[in-house]
Amino acid sequence: MQAVTDFFWTSPEGLPLHARDYAPHGKNQKLPVICIHGLTRNARDFENLAPKIAATGRRVLAVDVRGRGLSSRDPSPMNYHPGTYAADIVSLLQAAGIAKAVFVGTSMGGLITMVLTSIIPHAIAAAVLNDVGPELSPIGLARIAGYAGMASRFETWADAVAYAKAINVAAFPAYGPKDWEVFARRLFDERDGGFVLAYDPDISAPIKAAAEAATKTQAEGGQALAPPDMYPLFRALAKDRPLLLVRGAISDLIDPAIVERMRAAAPHMAYAEVPGVGHAPMLTEPEAWSAIEKLLETAS
Repeated sequence: MQAVTDFFWTSPEGLPLHARDYAPHGKNQKLPVICIHGLTRNARDFENLAPKIAATGRRVLAVDVRGRGLSSRDPSPMNYHPGTYAADIVSLLQAAGIAKAVFVGTSMGGLITMVLTSIIPHAIAAAVLNDVGPELSPIGLARIAGYAGMASRFETWADAVAYAKAINVAAFPAYGPKDWEVFARRLFDERDGGFVLAYDPDISAPIKAAAEAATKTQAEGGQALAPPDMYPLFRALAKDRPLLLVRGAISDLIDPAIVERMRAAAPHMAYAEVPGVGHAPMLTEPEAWSAIEKLLETAS
């Protein structure tokens, strides 16, 4: 049975944070792996992937980003952005005594990984970007903004499962009833007689503030600020280290044109596409896992 423990550390300003800590198999231990989830998710997203990685001889820390899972909520919601999250990861590495690791970032977790290249590039041995890149499709961004921080509590388990399916069925059209039960258990905590999403609804505060500012600027006849250019960080991440992009074949966040531009910017980047899956693959699919295994073999 996989040995899993809770690892707690504190953010730079003292906020208690949590990760699931999977012990490596075998004596010849290799560089550890840090798994970072997407915007509204938590460490449970890696409950199947982490044991597979640990079986290769690597310690795995699956993070609950602040405001998610067992990590504390931030009293200042405008702190919910990749810069803050990256600083939290730096504190995690220090607390865990990790000098260098492989990073696996799903969606927002990939953005955090890119930001880390500007802070601790020496600590990133290799990286997996799961359905995310230096630019994102406005279609997928609009979909995510449409539900992040909205519904949060359901009185019955059936309603919780129905919500999980309604929000994610476009990404996993082949899922059946049992799959959605498993999926919902990753999203919800049972609390006070009901089922509550395992994240702070206020994580959407910076997104809403940016949207409101853009709307106000346009209403006043101005031009909305362009999003920050993430390509310099992406190129830095791709430089002199193994890099893998995994994409869901029906993803609405990373489209084929974006993939082409990413591959042009990072010609050595490995690429895997998961058929029949959207945003974002669970990374245990055969196509994704095979590619991850190859990347891990190159990360000493």
